[in-house]
Amino acid sequence: MNYLRVTMKMKPAEIYMLLLCLSVLTFGVIGGPETCPANLESECNDSGEWKGEFFPEIPKIKYEGPSSKNPLAFRWYNAEEVILGKKMKDWFRFSVAFWHTFRGTGADPFGAPTKSWPWEDGTNSLAMAKRRMQANFEFIDKLGVDLWCFHDRDIAPDGKTLEESNANLDEVVALAKELQGSKIHPLWGTAQLFLHPRYMHGGATSSELGVYAYAAAQVKKAIEVTHYLGGENYVFWGGREGYQSLLNTDMGRELDHMARFLEAAVAYKKKIGFNGTLLIEPKPQEPTKHQYDWDAATSANFLRKYGLIGEFKLNIECNHATLSGHSCHHELETARLNGILGNIDANTGDPQVGWDTDEFLTDIGEATMVMLSVVKNGGLAPGGFNFDAKLRRESTDVEDLFIAHISGMDTLARGLRNVAKIIKAGCLDELVQKRYSSFDSEIGALIEAGKADFEFLEKKAIEWGEPKVPSAKQELAEMIFQSAL
Repeated sequence: MNYLRVTMKMKPAEIYMLLLCLSVLTFGVIGGPETCPANLESECNDSGEWKGEFFPEIPKIKYEGPSSKNPLAFRWYNAEEVILGKKMKDWFRFSVAFWHTFRGTGADPFGAPTKSWPWEDGTNSLAMAKRRMQANFEFIDKLGVDLWCFHDRDIAPDGKTLEESNANLDEVVALAKELQGSKIHPLWGTAQLFLHPRYMHGGATSSELGVYAYAAAQVKKAIEVTHYLGGENYVFWGGREGYQSLLNTDMGRELDHMARFLEAAVAYKKKIGFNGTLLIEPKPQEPTKHQYDWDAATSANFLRKYGLIGEFKLNIECNHATLSGHSCHHELETARLNGILGNIDANTGDPQVGWDTDEFLTDIGEATMVMLSVVKNGGLAPGGFNFDAKLRRESTDVEDLFIAHISGMDTLARGLRNVAKIIKAGCLDELVQKRYSSFDSEIGALIEAGKADFEFLEKKAIEWGEPKVPSAKQELAEMIFQSAL
């Protein structure tokens, strides 16, 4: 009775938080039906080959609406719901990133790994790679998405030779092809050209010819398997393609080499009939002091200089944007206005931390600005949103993998819903249009058409006298934006 009186005095938001906390306390107690668990002690199969569920206590994630108190349900992301003329699933094209989801250990420069999933045996064997791939597709199925993405060396172990590495990759990819069925395929694939010591000077920008050739061979194979799996894009992330010091670096030569490398990738893609989009993922630094594809503008300039602007688009990562001193919205708009926005790595960083923390995006305001760009772009297809985001070091339960993805998907879904409200209201568009309305004139049209020279404009300046400069109404624009949240 006392509990009833207390709850009657509580606000709806407080009641929701209480119920959510209660669900946390009971989360590990109430599970689903007993099934064969995905652990090494399982005795469900006499053959020694595991055949059970990896996530037996996790149901298929469903949309339950904003009032739901279930942490394993979508509150805002409703895949089939039509918003602004498209189904939500088509606006987002969500993808699970294999490396963070199934290879993330929680290790950092100051601490050992904190995560050891029940299915892991502590090795990087071919058998373990296949087990992880099975877990990947069960995760994808229960989360309710159709896309995934990968690095070659994350899904299959490196061998002692290139031939052995390729054979390992072929074996795992064959299993992935089988598990995909007809519904699932990669959003994109890529080659890991940063972890192995051979790439300490870079791959395409290495000072060693042998490393350049090895990197080319590895990318060739990665493009082949991406194509074989039905991938829609292929990504180049040049984490080591940069320099630590200009004193020992021929930057011009390295940039030329990188361009020749990308030209060769374009040629091979066309040769094998891969119609997917090639994507460059800008990042300013880390692990190098300076990375050559620093930001969207730098990457666009590089592509134009070397005649590659029509062959590549950009994969914008929000955390990389902030590392380069920009907002994610700025980078998306820069890519969009240059006609090269292709894909989004959906993550964020911590403003108090100066490195790439790869956190799941949970800021509603940032998600809304991201979706403003996506809607203006008409969507991202054949690109999408991949969660290049990892659990925090301290989050070690299997269900945390699902909760993190649900939260990230719901956040972006709220962003899309907010954009729909902003567009319907029309106030923000009207404010911007009014601000530039002086150019909606005959002389403004001449300027925008490139037909007004300095002599003509000088005459007009003398004729008109000192111009009156109106307010930009920034605070009003921010008020309109915040009101949609």
